[in-house]
This record gives sequence, C-alpha cells and structure tokens, in this order.
Amino acid sequence: MSGENRMKKDQKEKGRASGSAWDRLVPYLEKAMAYQTALTLFEWDNETLAPEQAGAYTARVQGILAASYQEVMTAPELKELLLECEQELGNKEKLEKQAILREIREEAEQLECIPPKEYRAYQELVAESARIWARAREEKDFQAFAPTLKKIIFWQKTFAGYRAKAGQNLYDVMLDSYEKGFGMKELDEFFGLLKKELVPLLHQVMESPIRISDEFLTGDYPEDRQRELAEYLAEYVGFDFRKGVLSESAHPFTTSLHNHDVRITTHYKNSLDSSLFSVIHESGHAIYEMGIGDQLTQTPAGQGASMGMHESQSRFFENILGRSESFWVPVYGKVKELFGEQLKGIGREQFVRAINRVHPGLIRTEADELTYSLHVLVRYELEKALIEEDLPVEQLPRLWADKYEEYLGIRPENDGEGVLQDIHWAQGSFGYFPSYALGSAFGAQMLASMKKKMNINQMLEEGNLGEIREYLKLHVHRFGRVKTSRQILLDMTGEDFRPQYYVDYLKEKRKSVPAVFRWNKERIQGIN
Repeated sequence: MSGENRMKKDQKEKGRASGSAWDRLVPYLEKAMAYQTALTLFEWDNETLAPEQAGAYTARVQGILAASYQEVMTAPELKELLLECEQELGNKEKLEKQAILREIREEAEQLECIPPKEYRAYQELVAESARIWARAREEKDFQAFAPTLKKIIFWQKTFAGYRAKAGQNLYDVMLDSYEKGFGMKELDEFFGLLKKELVPLLHQVMESPIRISDEFLTGDYPEDRQRELAEYLAEYVGFDFRKGVLSESAHPFTTSLHNHDVRITTHYKNSLDSSLFSVIHESGHAIYEMGIGDQLTQTPAGQGASMGMHESQSRFFENILGRSESFWVPVYGKVKELFGEQLKGIGREQFVRAINRVHPGLIRTEADELTYSLHVLVRYELEKALIEEDLPVEQLPRLWADKYEEYLGIRPENDGEGVLQDIHWAQGSFGYFPSYALGSAFGAQMLASMKKKMNINQMLEEGNLGEIREYLKLHVHRFGRVKTSRQILLDMTGEDFRPQYYVDYLKEKRKSVPAVFRWNKERIQGIN
C-alpha cells in the first residue's frame, strides 16, 4: 500500500472513530441543501424582482451552483457514508432518517449518470428560458420560444435516457419524478375514467336552462384593494406571514426554502376571482410546506410527498373549501367592504354561484372545477407525444388548439392564450401536469373521509379553519416525504387511491351549486 493510500485509509478510520456515520453525513447534507437553497432563491428572484437583462449573466451563476450541488451529491465519500448509515441505522431507527437516506440515494443516482458539463449546460438553459418564455408569451409568439423548448426537450429526453431502466419509457421516467406509482398505464386509466364520466356531465350542464351572470367579477377592481384582499385571504386560510412572503409574478407559484421561509406569488387582473383564487391556491401549497416537521426541513425528505399530494392541498383550499358557500359566510363582508361599488347589489349567494360557474375557457388556471381536468388532459397527451412520439415542436400550437376544440369546444386565437400560457415546459417540468388532476382526485378522496369525522361546513361558517388545517397537518403535512402519496391516502382514508371519489364530488357539486352559462350547443358538439 502506498503512503498516500495508507494516509487516506487512516483518515477514514479516524473519521469513523470520531463519530457515527450519520454525524459524518450531516456536513455533506448541509452543504448540498445550502446550494439548493441558493438556487431556489435565484429562481424566486428571476420570476419576481430581477431586471430583464440579468438573465444570461445570472444563469451562469446558477449553472455553477448547480454543478457544485451535483458534485457534492455524487461524491464517492457520500456514497460510502450512505452505506455506513444504512448499516448503522438498521430497521430500528426513526422513519425520518430512513426517508432522508432514501431521498439522498435516489437523488444521487439520478445525478451521477449525467455528465457534469451537460448538467451545468442544462441548468443554465433552464435558468434563462423562463425569461424567454415570458417575452414570447407577452408577444403571443410561440416561434420565439420554440428553439429554446427544443433544447429543453432534447436534454430532458437525454437525461431520462441515462436514468431509464431496461425497457422503461422515457416519459415514465419523467412522470416518476413527480408522482411515484403513476406511469402512463395508470394515468391513461385515470384520464380515461375522467373522459368517460365528466364529458357527458359537461354536456348535461351546458344544456341546462339555468343561466348565471358573472359579469360583475370582471371590471375596475383597484390593484391596491386586490392586494389588501389577497393578504387578508392568505392569512385567513392559514398562511403565516412570520414565515412567508406574498409577492407578484406573471404565473403564480410557491417557493419553499424551508418550513420557516415559504414564498408565494399571485397576480392582479381586472378579474377579481382570478387573483382571489390564485392566492388561496398558493396559500394551500405554502401551508403544506410550513407544516412539514422541523426534523425533516432542510433535508431531501423535507418537502411534499409528491407534486400530486402538493396539488391536493392547494386545490383543497382553493376549490373544496374556497368555492363552498360556507367558506364565504364569514368572509364575504370583507370583500364587499373593499369592493362595495363593484359588487353593489350582489349578495353572497349570487357571488358563490358565479365563482362556481361552469364555463369552458382557454386558461387552465382560471378553469372551473368541472372542466379543469380536461385542460390537464390536453397537456398530458401533448407531453406524451413530444417525448414518446417525437412530435415536432412546431406542431404544438395547432395541435393544442385542435385538442381544445375537441375537448372544450373552444379554440385559442393566439399563442398567449394557447400553448404559451403555462411556464412548466420552460422550466423543464415534463411530467408535472398530470399531478394537477391527480391532486384534485386526492383531495376529493380526503374530503369524503374527513366528512365522516367532522362537520366541515359548520367549521367554515364559524370561520374555524384551524381545526381543518391541524387535521391535514396531522395526516399529511408533517410527514414530508416519509410517506408516499398512496401511503398517505391509505393511512388517512383507509383506502388506496380511488378516483371515483373525484367524479362523485363533481357530480354532487353540480346538484348543489348548478351555476352555469348556457352556451350554444354547436360550440361543444366536438366534445367526445
């Protein structure tokens, strides 16, 4: 043995003697999470405050940080420490530590197969692509974004190819990053059920003679008062401003540094319900992150169980709670106080019926509950085609418009209200979109279970959201990634995932809140 190798061996043995494997793992973990925190801060800044011309320069910094993160997570010493920790912990250690080790290993395995130069190049690309997308969206010009999207898809497919097991489809690899246990087979069945059940229901609702006006929701709503209402509602549903920040961005989103620093954004438009429900939705995400246990935060297990579970919480607050009539009993007075002129003569019942209208529209984030999953279906089918069938990027605007006409009976007039409306592809988030529909279904299943244990409507009428939040924290939030989505559902409801609850929820809601615009039948005849 050479002197150098003997020295390394001696150092390792000295290290082992100086503390447990877990204690020696912690510095690696802290360093990795510090890089992640810095990258998250840059992402937040890029979409909120950063000047337009900063993009290319800041992207290089983000690329360097990402490369450093990859280096830490793929270090040979880290791999050795993981093995020691697994042996040291055995089966008796707390589930939290086991989950942290599992998440570290999975992340390391995903990163170590990617050449460092490629990883850095991709991170720089994604860091800048959001700005390119934002400009293209503003100008309603997909072709301005198409070259960047091609590069992102190329890298996504390349990296998925590195990670794929023998015979595994590339899109299944991507889906697994967001929702384990839900590949194309499971999602095809899920969306098949939704098409079978919801499309006829949509026909039924649109043919109803009931007609509700929601014109009062659009108009001159002063931005400063919208901002005041947003802050009020965020705090009302449980967003803790001691641990969080509310800002503005083109596309509302949530960023979590850890459970004591969670940041959300919304936007303010001339449509009151758009900004109103955006902030409730993002607050739902934030409440989840704030509820993760302190022993998990700032670790790879200190985040939501999956994107589907995350969306279940945001859409639970936004739709299941926020669009119920009971929710507005203690709150509508505040809305009238801020917008008395705009809502003159509009009572609470009329307001609630308007925010629950069924109205096939072009924008996913503003879709009603019944049509929302059809918006997600369009994106799911196009993602599959891009990844599995090598669909040319140039065809996306036309196919997007065709599918909207087929499923929703409407056709976008420009790229801004069509294929460019979402930021996800600009961020490389292929496989994310199905999580929105899964989240809605998860939430409906939770609701059915919770109704057996508590009177949710009474709690909402009394302004008692605290008990609801604590129940969700106890059964969902505190676990972070210790449990999978399906395990959370099983432990919470006593059943595995059952999407029929979501279908039943939507059908029941159409009976109790039959708010609808009656459209010309010919406009939706293409739905099948």
